[in-house]
Amino acid sequence: MTSAPTVPDEPQHALVLAAHPVPDSFNAALHAHVVEALQGRGWTVDDCDLYAEGFNPVMSEADRRGYHHVPDNTVLVQSYVDRLRAADALIMVFPVWNFGYPAMLKGFLDRVFLPGVSFKLDDGKVVPNLTRIRRLAAVTTYGGSRVRAMMCGDPPRKCVTRAVWHVCRPRTTKYLALYDMNRASDAKRRHFLTHVGEQLRTF
Repeated sequence: MTSAPTVPDEPQHALVLAAHPVPDSFNAALHAHVVEALQGRGWTVDDCDLYAEGFNPVMSEADRRGYHHVPDNTVLVQSYVDRLRAADALIMVFPVWNFGYPAMLKGFLDRVFLPGVSFKLDDGKVVPNLTRIRRLAAVTTYGGSRVRAMMCGDPPRKCVTRAVWHVCRPRTTKYLALYDMNRASDAKRRHFLTHVGEQLRTF
């Protein structure tokens, strides 16, 4: 009797959202390292560098007027919606600026995480709709210390691990943050790169 083939219990296709304008920054090095680590697992990677692709993060009047008109609300960002819906894993790579997402990434979430895409509304309540995504991770850097971030409530950490998590309900969530970048030594940055690679090879 031949046993049925087993289905791998891990995603095979990852969407990497990168949001940093400087190609020789440490954040860009993290982005490249993330892609390399995922490909090293044999995953396919949709590498979406929002700055390099010229994504427009500004929600226009047309965007907002059509926001709740499912399914026509996706027309202006259809290619990005398709890429998001195809993902089994979502990894966001970004710097924390003013204790928030860069405007580029915030605009992506505003314009692409739409009703009917990332969530559905049931009597005004948000129902998760990106449940194909089984792995969620953020790889980020803060200029200030973790204590300073915590005193401000650390909004980016909460946005990823609560808001984005809620619309995906993934099996695994990782928030990998290097705090106090303003004083980080080369050795500390190298250690964080290694840590990110190790975490993503097993997540």
